[in-house]
Amino acid sequence: MRLKRPMISILNLAAVMAGVGSASAQTYPSKPIRIVTSGVGGSGDFTARLMAQGIASGLGQQVIVENRAAGGGSGVIVSQAQPDGYTLLINGGSLWIGTLIEKTPYDVLKDFAPITLVNRQPNVLVVNAAVPAKSVKELIALTKARPGELNYSTGALGSASHLSAELFKSMAGVNIVRISYKAAGLRVTALLSNEVQMEFSSPNSGVQHIKSGKLRALAVTTAQPSALVPGVPTVAASGLPGYESAGMYGFFAPARTPAAIISRLNREAVSVLSREDIKEKFFAASIEAVGSTPQTLTDIIKAEMSRLGKVIKEAGIRAE
Repeated sequence: MRLKRPMISILNLAAVMAGVGSASAQTYPSKPIRIVTSGVGGSGDFTARLMAQGIASGLGQQVIVENRAAGGGSGVIVSQAQPDGYTLLINGGSLWIGTLIEKTPYDVLKDFAPITLVNRQPNVLVVNAAVPAKSVKELIALTKARPGELNYSTGALGSASHLSAELFKSMAGVNIVRISYKAAGLRVTALLSNEVQMEFSSPNSGVQHIKSGKLRALAVTTAQPSALVPGVPTVAASGLPGYESAGMYGFFAPARTPAAIISRLNREAVSVLSREDIKEKFFAASIEAVGSTPQTLTDIIKAEMSRLGKVIKEAGIRAE
């Protein structure tokens, strides 16, 4: 009989805790919410502020954006925050891809609760006009005929532009040389001067030079053609079947956040992302608004880590 008392106590405690969780979800949110993201002025900051403004009215609470410098700071804060729905995260692919390049104090799949895929930004394979290739097939043939002679520019290690190029190298079996630049403007200058011959750039980078004929857009990196670059075919359809790469931003809460709160946040976020004014603001920044279920974001992260993990290992990419 003595053994039954602890069992009853544990059951009672579990019931009480379940009731507390249910009650907190029903009254959520009862105070301001903060969304932690990357530094001021970048795509993460733009995305977080647009989402914060959008969901604030639906949630009936102020939503504050808190900027943290690059290097995993925002991820660390949210992974260690109370799982009550008041500290959230908007971060790009560096959150999950970064764990494949360097050691981080969090496990992306264990320490975060996905809410929704917020947006997607394709890259565009652009070459200097002096490069004789007019298509992806011709570019692959050219790089194979001249191994190690053609350069490509990128930004930060592990960025979407960098990994788009490394995936291209891996799938096409070509040898092109990475040249890193700190600013997008420097990359455009290098491409125009033929210091580098190609780049996987954002759709709004060098648009005027593409129109003038100084640069040539060969293909877009997403699986489907993008309205951001009308008339430009995909890499996959232009000579490299199965190729797909894009920059993405996800919306997260700390792990163990009650399912009812995740559901509420997902509902509000997806509603915002379906608004035409929000889509237009993202589109003007060369970004595609998406919106998804939490499970879809989880599946995307797992697939990205598996696919790009192989590329990162093959290329020997490590934190500098």
